[in-house]
Amino acid sequence: MPALPLDQLQITHKDLKTGKLRTSPALHPEQKADRYFVLYKPPPKDNIPALVEEYLERATFVANDLDWLLALPHDKFWCQVVFDETLQKCLDSYLHYVPRKFDEWVAPAPEVVDMEKRLHRSVFLTFLRMSTHKESKDHFISPSAFGEILYNNFLFDIPKILDLCVLFGKGNSPLLQKMIGNIFLQQPSYYNDLDETMPTILQVFSNILQHCGLQGDGACATPQKLEERGRLTPSDMPLLELKDIVLYLCDTCTTLWAFLDIFPLACPTFQKHDFCYRLASFYEIAIPELESAIKKRRLEDSKLLGDLWQRLSHSRKKLLEIFHILLNQICLLPVLESSCDNIQGFIEEFLQIFSSLLQEKRFLRDYDALFPVADDISLLQQASSALDETRTAYILQAVESAWEGVDRRKATNAKDPPVAENPNRVVEAAEAVSRPSSLPQNLEEEECLGAAAAPGPAVCGVELDSLISQVKDLLPDLGEGFILACLEHYSYDPEQVINNILEGRLAPALSQLDHGLDRQVKPDPTPLLASRHNIFQNDEFDVFSRDSVDLSRVHKGRRKEESARSLLNDKREVVAQRRRYEQYSVVAEEVPVQPGEDSPYRGDDYEDEYDDTYDGNQVGANDADSDDELISRRPFTIPQVLRTKVPREGQEEDEEDEEEAEDEAPKPDHFVQDPAVLREKAEARRMAFLARKGYRHDSSTAVAGNPRGHGQSRETTQERRKKESSKATRANHNRRTMTDRKRSKGMIPS
Repeated sequence: MPALPLDQLQITHKDLKTGKLRTSPALHPEQKADRYFVLYKPPPKDNIPALVEEYLERATFVANDLDWLLALPHDKFWCQVVFDETLQKCLDSYLHYVPRKFDEWVAPAPEVVDMEKRLHRSVFLTFLRMSTHKESKDHFISPSAFGEILYNNFLFDIPKILDLCVLFGKGNSPLLQKMIGNIFLQQPSYYNDLDETMPTILQVFSNILQHCGLQGDGACATPQKLEERGRLTPSDMPLLELKDIVLYLCDTCTTLWAFLDIFPLACPTFQKHDFCYRLASFYEIAIPELESAIKKRRLEDSKLLGDLWQRLSHSRKKLLEIFHILLNQICLLPVLESSCDNIQGFIEEFLQIFSSLLQEKRFLRDYDALFPVADDISLLQQASSALDETRTAYILQAVESAWEGVDRRKATNAKDPPVAENPNRVVEAAEAVSRPSSLPQNLEEEECLGAAAAPGPAVCGVELDSLISQVKDLLPDLGEGFILACLEHYSYDPEQVINNILEGRLAPALSQLDHGLDRQVKPDPTPLLASRHNIFQNDEFDVFSRDSVDLSRVHKGRRKEESARSLLNDKREVVAQRRRYEQYSVVAEEVPVQPGEDSPYRGDDYEDEYDDTYDGNQVGANDADSDDELISRRPFTIPQVLRTKVPREGQEEDEEDEEEAEDEAPKPDHFVQDPAVLREKAEARRMAFLARKGYRHDSSTAVAGNPRGHGQSRETTQERRKKESSKATRANHNRRTMTDRKRSKGMIPS
């Protein structure tokens, strides 16, 4: 009798309450064992003994429970999986919290590593058994019922499948491919779930652009709220915030790549949402900004910056590989596997994808460096003779134009260079990540693509010091001699030097050098004496340019045999200059000419005879005898701006009268008068001036008067009366008068 599938199997068991035998389905909640699965928690980042002990105790419970689950028979296993909620929560907690290979993780203790390996194996075997509907001929589940069990009980969903790919994809790829392929095969509804998940995946890229303050494409961009503050660009945001964005990008790219690499049949679902164009657009906008932000932070934490740069390079490569997987599955593989009659649609899809990406220069350049576009087009040309040569030539021309201004690497080993161990250990955590998670070892930024090009002119002086300091600011533990050797090897490109050092991809000759090598100062090949230039160079006393000097012409101070008289009587210089001045003579009064000789002067030479040609004309006879003809025609006048004020007629007469009065007045007597008299006159003049100005004489002394009992003068009495009557003009407002007035009117009681 053939065995029945588990979903149709009925078992007979004894009822614990009644003690009678009864029949029930094999897949029933009553068959579930009462066991509680504890939740998983990640290992502590700091190896504190107490925290490590706590983690090991909890992880031991989880591992023992999973080992117990795997040892159950087929029917008991599925009853526990379907009806035990604590088991599903335990598995979900592991997928959620277990450290990824690219996460920050300080080197753990050996016992923690062993426990992680044990848990990793147990969880993977549990999911592998959950995805298998037929274990043997006698123990299996019908495919239709298996798909319903998985889907209705949420044993698998798209987020779980993504986590399974990124956690177990490396090293378990064949088993994982069969596992996920069987899930999608037995339950096609997961394709619909993936299609509904795609807007969320695309929203991840939009969120990254939004947090970076960059403008995404119009389909995902949303208006900014009025109360929302402006987003900071990657160059302006804090370093920790930049770190979160890079880690988020790295996690997203690695997860998507792992899923498409394990399950490439999902590529058509991705392309339904125009994923290739969205991916290229995101790459073009975000990657250069993040690279620039990391480069500009040279003075901050160099270890953290090195880790971020490595993770960003890893994300760049994964994005390009995702695009290549999509293109390969959608266009290239169908062309190779289909007949010649059915490939035109796939070729058209290929051309459409690249035609929409022609404006993404940076993406095309980086993709072409990793996966040459010309090779793909050559494959299409071999597969189809009806390929549109105009469109393909246009695409190839656009790819070539993307390389303009950038040196293109032509080395044959540029795609997969050997992985070099990082001797500097600049970023220990990043190095620990790079080995298990296949971090990119061959991805260069656009400025670093010219490593294989012909080297330019040698750099020296201040420019070379600037390049060395540029590398040393980011990697301060390196010696200047080692940095100089790296710059010389990579054509003085500091970005490429930094990238290769951080990724551990230095040339073998550079890897063998001491990384703390100091810089050796090279002597200047041009000595100072050979490069001197002044007005005395190469003269008769220049000892640097000639070996022998006439010492008789060299003396210190004035010569002893010379005196002032002998110096004045020395006419040698005058005689030497006489011949020169004799040549200035231009008149020869009489030159004797011998018979038969030519005259030294021609007819147009100077002639002393009087010329009476114009004697009849009165030229200049009537002119005034003035040296300046302009002055003779117009008298000189002073400009009005520079003139002094001219007095009027009345003023002139008054001034004349005053001058006459001054002349008639007696001359002042210069006799010095008594100083006391002068002071009195000055005081009188001052008082008169103050009286004219309206100042009143201070009568405070007169008001005070004499001491009591000595009687008061008339002046004091008058001043006191004036003060009493004039109080209204002051701040007190005549208080006494107003008081008497109020009292007379009965306002104040007497």
